[in-house]
Amino acid sequence: MTKLSVNINKIATLRNSRGGDVPNLLKVALDCEKFGAQGITVHPRPDERHIRYKDVYDLKAKITTEFNIEGYPSAKFMDLVTTIKPTQVTLVPDAPDAITSNAGWDTEKNWQFLSETVDTLHSYGIRSSIFVDADSAMIEYAAKTGTDRIELYTEPYAVNYVKNKEVAIAPFAEAAKLAKKLGLGTNAGHDLSLENLHYLHTNIPWLDEVSIGHALISNALYLGLENTIREYRKCLENLK
Repeated sequence: MTKLSVNINKIATLRNSRGGDVPNLLKVALDCEKFGAQGITVHPRPDERHIRYKDVYDLKAKITTEFNIEGYPSAKFMDLVTTIKPTQVTLVPDAPDAITSNAGWDTEKNWQFLSETVDTLHSYGIRSSIFVDADSAMIEYAAKTGTDRIELYTEPYAVNYVKNKEVAIAPFAEAAKLAKKLGLGTNAGHDLSLENLHYLHTNIPWLDEVSIGHALISNALYLGLENTIREYRKCLENLK
């Protein structure tokens, strides 16, 4: 069964915009779990413009589902995750000033760095995932690092889905097949929504996890958080 992990960065962005504690990030995370989310994802950035490092400690102490921490593996980030020991760390190649993740790793060029990082995560009992494009060479080199999983960067799928969904899904289905052949688990994330998630899952039913934040929180403004999570779960259960 493909798990739904809710990325709560946008909740932190809203909270930080007023400088207080509304909405309360921890309560939202716990409500997401109560409403059916099977994981919580955060991406603490160096400038803490949304998720703060303190948030990560607070969440670890309370959430009961899988905890996925995304980020560039700087020394500070690695100190955080090896202390927290989340279920999974998703390694992304973002520059410190990136607005959001916008490309996967060049796993060939960064093979040694990623291999050493994966080894460190494994030594702490943390599952590793590497953020990659739907590119066979990048997936093959990701496998050579010893990572447990890859996360497919799905913005190109989402953009092309509205033009031609069969064309949009083709490289991602092939990428997921290759990952499976190489013994990798496969996650997916970025710009997945109620419009395109069901089709993705229908074509790649062995996905381990999807991480969704921006679209899900936006949908919740209209549908409510509980109903929204229920609808996303339906997309992953082929009930839509």
